[in-house]
Amino acid sequence: MISMLKIRLQRIGKINQAHFRVVVADSKIGPKSGKFLEILGFYNPKTKDLNLKEDRIKHWMSHGAQVSDTVHNFLIDKKIIQGKKINVLPRKSSTLKKKEIKAGPKVETPAPKGAEKNK
Repeated sequence: MISMLKIRLQRIGKINQAHFRVVVADSKIGPKSGKFLEILGFYNPKTKDLNLKEDRIKHWMSHGAQVSDTVHNFLIDKKIIQGKKINVLPRKSSTLKKKEIKAGPKVETPAPKGAEKNK
């Protein structure tokens, strides 16, 4: 069975003090397992500090490793690869909001306690 390699972020750090490693790992293994092949850099979202090993990232990409959307955007920022950024934010559901506005907000009134016994 051929496994696909992914270059992605792995969260480390304490609660409310997030730090991320940029790692290359098997796509079948979850990011929280801690198993990875190599550390390729790190990212601190509070200070926006990003450190990447450019030569190792290119090495793994040449061997068929795919990059996650966020790491793809980091690589474009650092000019390691060329291309357009990928929108990683979730899409807004405008149709749901339009239906809610037309129908009005749903307000549920609780049934009286004795109403269920009379049935």
